[in-house]
Amino acid sequence: MTAPATDLPYRVDRDGIRITVRLTPKAARDSVDGLGILSDGRAVLLARVRAVPEKGAANAALEALLAKALGVGKSLVSVDGGATARLKQVHVTGDAEILAGSVQALLYP
Repeated sequence: MTAPATDLPYRVDRDGIRITVRLTPKAARDSVDGLGILSDGRAVLLARVRAVPEKGAANAALEALLAKALGVGKSLVSVDGGATARLKQVHVTGDAEILAGSVQALLYP
């Protein structure tokens, strides 16, 4: 049985938001590519980075990319889950309402 489709790849947390990201390392460019839907119906934020997935380089590049895209400091963005997988849980600390608006702008440019 598959899970029901979720419209948003993030959820509000007590001290910010948690974003589900599908990361493609070793890409030609660093970019946030908008909304993606997995085969099980879950929504994800699609991102790609030039860094290789070795010694945390791709995770660090993702954190820097999202920090810049969301307009927050790098120290406020952290990969909390899926460090060695393509699907990652990224926590962004800050005002959840403002961050949610910033993520919406990335999803629907």
